[in-house]
Amino acid sequence: MKKVHNEAYKLAQYIYNWIQVYSPSIQSNSSHTIKVYTITLSLFVGFLEKAKKLDPSSLRFACFSREYIEDWILWLKGKRNCSPETCNIRLAALRAFLKYLAEKDLSHLSLYQNSTLIPRQKVTKKKVMGMSKSAMKTLMSTPDVSTRTGQRDLSILVVLYSTAARIDEILSLKIKQLHLDTAKPYITVIGKRNKIRTLYLLPKAIAHLKKYLKEFHSVTPNPEAYVFYSRNKGILEKTTPEGINKQLKRYAHIAHQINNEVPVDLHAHQIRHAKASHWLEDGMNIVQISFLLGHANLQTTMVYLDITTEQETRALATLEDENQKNITKKWKSQANTLAAFLGVKEIVDK
Repeated sequence: MKKVHNEAYKLAQYIYNWIQVYSPSIQSNSSHTIKVYTITLSLFVGFLEKAKKLDPSSLRFACFSREYIEDWILWLKGKRNCSPETCNIRLAALRAFLKYLAEKDLSHLSLYQNSTLIPRQKVTKKKVMGMSKSAMKTLMSTPDVSTRTGQRDLSILVVLYSTAARIDEILSLKIKQLHLDTAKPYITVIGKRNKIRTLYLLPKAIAHLKKYLKEFHSVTPNPEAYVFYSRNKGILEKTTPEGINKQLKRYAHIAHQINNEVPVDLHAHQIRHAKASHWLEDGMNIVQISFLLGHANLQTTMVYLDITTEQETRALATLEDENQKNITKKWKSQANTLAAFLGVKEIVDK
């Protein structure tokens, strides 16, 4: 192996500390955000190795220059067929690393500053399509509850719809966050920026959850166990959003044959959107909906629900009515590939 330059060792250390120490502990980023960071760096390293023919001996801080990053974005679009939205997510994650790098060593500030000058890809805003109440009813009738998978999936569907929570918020639920035997049963979810919300449950959702817990957890469940845990890794590992969305699409194809209002490309966020829309239809005031969704401000909720000026007037009228009521340190090892040297996952060509 060729002699590795000190810059390469420093870069490897920075990457390790950013992913393994700084992001999870100092910044308290979610597991999802850390996963995005990890994949992004893996893709960038894969680009340096495959497109730029670099190895640990030729790695320098200059490899994170604006020119390299712009070439990387073109590589993502051309070689990996990444959408503009995905490219923007990758760029934002790489900028986050360069910002960390600049904070640790001001001599690298220009790398971060130049990365902020790279324009985002133009995207067409996609409207989130919700579902009617009849479509939701059809969807919930689809899981085969005679199987364990069907029981679990129906329970997830019921909790998703009854709370309008984000899929990761529900899959991150632990037993200790369930409060089902109080006068007003509720769950606590941890949302974006670690904000905690209290979401009350109706009797139907409580019944489904209790039945699920009896079947899938012991009589005295571990408070640290995930409610919807990984079947392969056990109760202390949560199941993945990707796995649940795959199941949802399977159910959607079946339900679509019965009710064509069920979209065949269904994903969990559409259930959240559907519930929010149904709350609005039922006359719930917009501030309550905004709080339940975990939005930071009211305008976000207005945009999220694609509310028109006329609908906004009616929505705010409901508010007036309410008021009136009262990784191993791989950089220390001898590694032949750039990915192995930096301790990131090696990207396999599609």
